[in-house]
Amino acid sequence: MVEWKTSEGFTAYETALTFMQERAAAIAAGTAEECIWLLEHPPLYTAGSSADPADLTDPDRFPVYQTRRGGQYTYHGPGQRVVYVMLDVGRRGRDLRRFVEQLEAWVITTLATFNITGEIRPGRVGVWVQRPEKAANPDGTCAEDKIAAIGIKMHKWISTHGLSINVEPDLEHFSGIVPCGISEHGVTSLVDLGLPVTMADLDVALKQQFEAIFPPPDAR
Repeated sequence: MVEWKTSEGFTAYETALTFMQERAAAIAAGTAEECIWLLEHPPLYTAGSSADPADLTDPDRFPVYQTRRGGQYTYHGPGQRVVYVMLDVGRRGRDLRRFVEQLEAWVITTLATFNITGEIRPGRVGVWVQRPEKAANPDGTCAEDKIAAIGIKMHKWISTHGLSINVEPDLEHFSGIVPCGISEHGVTSLVDLGLPVTMADLDVALKQQFEAIFPPPDAR
């Protein structure tokens, strides 16, 4: 069984890190179940293992946390659903690339329940949506905005960190960083796309789509 944990209000980033570390160790030891934690953080920036300091363009705006997850800089804040994923990938195929693809597919199938077409792009981490109402890119391709970020850490084949989906955050807060090191594209949210989706709506869709993407792990 996977435990689903939902926190109301804002969860301090330090609290989340401590919980993930302790839960991951317990999962590895076989003393706790896997866990999906749905929460919101107060406004903050996080730096992944490959973050470029030059991409932190406003370092005094919000607290900045150095993390050991993969990826670069990202923003977390009110109106954004953060999904921390503590799963035993050792029992789920022991394949890191496949696991990341499953996270991407989970986001894409969840967005599809709201009639949003999420897409992945080679060389660009996260999930993207086309914005035909915006000016086209210089090469003539359709403009795209990022709606979800993905960044994980793996230790002893137990995952921590996970993904974030923009429901209704203040998109201007992303301007203090170069999100994931990508400056030529913007960010968007479900509400920015014209959909009156609530956090509770998104949570229901995430739970509905989870088992189709992540079948039960192998028995110990």
